[in-house]
Amino acid sequence: MTETESNTYDVVVLGAGPVGENVADRTRAAGLSTAVVESELVGGECSYWACMPSKALLRPVIAQADTRRLPGLRHAVQGPLDAPAILARRDAFTSHWKDDGQISWLNGTGADFYRGHGRLAGERRVTVDGPDGERHEITARHAVAVCTGTRAVLPDLPGLDQVRPWTSREATSAQSVPGRLIVVGGGVVATEMATAWQALGSQVTLLVRGKGLLPRMEPFAGELVAEALTEGGADVRTATSVTSVTRSGSTVVALTGTGDRIEADEILFATGRAPRTDDLGLDTVGLEPGSWLSVDDSLRVTGSKWLYGVGDVNHRALLTHQGKYQARVAGAAIAARAAGVPLLETDPWGAHSATADHRAVPQVVFTDPEAASAGLSLAEAEQSGRRVRAVDYDLSGVAGASLYADGYRGRARMIVDLDTETLLGVTFVGPGVGELIHSATIAVAAEVPIDRLWHAVPSYPTISEVWLRLLEAYRDGK
Repeated sequence: MTETESNTYDVVVLGAGPVGENVADRTRAAGLSTAVVESELVGGECSYWACMPSKALLRPVIAQADTRRLPGLRHAVQGPLDAPAILARRDAFTSHWKDDGQISWLNGTGADFYRGHGRLAGERRVTVDGPDGERHEITARHAVAVCTGTRAVLPDLPGLDQVRPWTSREATSAQSVPGRLIVVGGGVVATEMATAWQALGSQVTLLVRGKGLLPRMEPFAGELVAEALTEGGADVRTATSVTSVTRSGSTVVALTGTGDRIEADEILFATGRAPRTDDLGLDTVGLEPGSWLSVDDSLRVTGSKWLYGVGDVNHRALLTHQGKYQARVAGAAIAARAAGVPLLETDPWGAHSATADHRAVPQVVFTDPEAASAGLSLAEAEQSGRRVRAVDYDLSGVAGASLYADGYRGRARMIVDLDTETLLGVTFVGPGVGELIHSATIAVAAEVPIDRLWHAVPSYPTISEVWLRLLEAYRDGK
């Protein structure tokens, strides 16, 4: 017989990834009793199958690539990477897929943790089915925050269910290096995993349905990444779709729309994400199961006074750092509303409003070269109807870049709003540019006027000097 327990809290959080953890941390800090529900590992996708393991795989790859560009060092690192050591370090960063440490942190906030599958059961009510058959019924006095993230989407292809394809989870947690790997997709996951596994010893074939890689960034970003992958030995094929897949023993065979037959040991589909809302009880509150949650800038679900959708589930920006940002906003908004304080009276600096999601979202793609952007691309800025101008600069002309690596290849672009003379977007592509992007994020988010950016003097000789070169190009009309 199922044992049922009932409890009431101020706030119930569904999902204990970085987003849910941050919502709970903020509501507990505000003195609100909080319950957190998680069916998998506390720490979520980022900790175990995304950000941390992927970057642990990529860091040695990028370090080796950078070293090979320096005289006096390149001959010392010509051998292959130590794949077992890299995989072991990756395992350490995921805590070997155990969440004891994360649970300890969560308990330290004072939140109550429920292991099990949580579902909405009507207004402000949640049921949790635990692993041992027990059922918990939880009521929220003020808010329920849905922070359940997304899952990988697999295409509807003949034979796919028999192939045992990789998704992002398998790609970041694999315990051995496949000799041959097909990667289907051209976005962040596809390019990063192609970069990592190629360097670890796989023969990579990258199949991209569109015209190029990284389609949400400036076109030159995808072009430079594709060039580097090709030079490294990958077979990059654009405008190529997969029509069917089969597996015979240890070999996967993919057929393409151009009639090619490609064999590999594994196949990774990096073809999109869907919200984890299909088995969440959304129908009990008048919402469609499996849908993205539409929210306002306080992350409250449209039409609701108590339900919040925070992080990837709202489809505003599928990035861990943006989700954590949203969590801080949502936690502050929930606390203010619970205290009966109108947000506008307590929000002089926008602490309860996720305005950065509209125009200043930063992202780094940890390929070689790195691609980093903040704000709008040129195409997005033009589509917004603004009068804009793109200013480009070849990063190889920056002294700091030439010191960083011989034969440095990279490019920078800033998008200027000609009416306000502020930046709408910035993109950097090249080795080491990931650490530049926060300066761009500040410039875009704060709407810093061009005439003030002249007084933000970059240190010499660093790659950051590209800011001065971009400003000079804008002044000179180039």
